[in-house]
Amino acid sequence: MARIVLADDHTLVRDGLRRVIEAEADFKVVGEAANAAATIAEVAAQRPDILLLDVSMPGGGGIGALDEIRKASPATRILVLTMHEDPAYLRVALVSGASGFLLKHAALRPSQASQETTSDRLSPRETQVLRDLALGFTNKEVAERLAVSVKSVETYRARLFEKLGLERRADLVRYAISHNLMTPDDKAAVGA
Repeated sequence: MARIVLADDHTLVRDGLRRVIEAEADFKVVGEAANAAATIAEVAAQRPDILLLDVSMPGGGGIGALDEIRKASPATRILVLTMHEDPAYLRVALVSGASGFLLKHAALRPSQASQETTSDRLSPRETQVLRDLALGFTNKEVAERLAVSVKSVETYRARLFEKLGLERRADLVRYAISHNLMTPDDKAAVGA
């Protein structure tokens, strides 16, 4: 059973996340915190498997506390929570030591992603384009990284939205995270 600590300065968000998490048999919330200092203390005390960390909390914010959190419990996987859909936040979170990124409005509703594996639905090239777009690279940057034309990347992107039933870039980020396409090793891909 995965043990989870929730760190968010909004009680309603923590309560909502707790309900969603505890509805699953394999997850248990073992602690909560409302600011950065309390988060560090709770992680040190509980040593959870997963920390859901708000990106902007009192006392230095979630991103600013990542270094201390990782020192308190190096094995804890950190998922950063935010309301911001800008992929730049994903880069900052990964570079700072987070394992992933979750949009708050997506965290409180069931995923639309299919249970099929990504390899069943996407070609290797489509998977690479998806990862690069989710990491925040522009179409031009993806084209340069893959040595293809910008038009090709635009075609891959349109195909991804169609195949996966997605509408926005933020949906691609969510899909990549929920299908384990984003890893701490991706830090190297963004120049960390």
